[in-house]
Amino acid sequence: MSNIKIPEQNQVILTGRLTRDPQSAYTQKGNAVCYFDIAVNRRYKDQTTNEWKDDVTYVPIVVWGPVAERCKDKLKKGSPVHVEGRLTTSEYNDKDGNKRKVLKVVGRRIQFLAINSQEHDASNEQSDENNGVEEPADKVSESGIEDVPF
Repeated sequence: MSNIKIPEQNQVILTGRLTRDPQSAYTQKGNAVCYFDIAVNRRYKDQTTNEWKDDVTYVPIVVWGPVAERCKDKLKKGSPVHVEGRLTTSEYNDKDGNKRKVLKVVGRRIQFLAINSQEHDASNEQSDENNGVEEPADKVSESGIEDVPF
């Protein structure tokens, strides 16, 4: 039994929303680090009451380097993200002197699942100016609300 080799595998894939704005800092060597928590929801049907219920898990995420800088600039509370990374633990002493362990995810790849409207508007304006494309007059009504053609 002692000759069994177990592959070292530590991979986490999560999708959720930020519970607060990300916090960022730089190490003494100038490396960027960004911290945020995501809420991961699971919907299930309670077998005793036959009702749908939600189970929420809050997961701390830490990201390093250029990815951390992009997260700091692009994410905010409520942003939906897809996180790929690995689990790690850290220890600290709380204010009462008790030793605590924290399980968190070190993010390797963060995918932003939505862009905020200001970035979207800015990118549309830039592409319209560069391409000389004007918005068709029939697409926007007098109220300023875009008419959807379906």
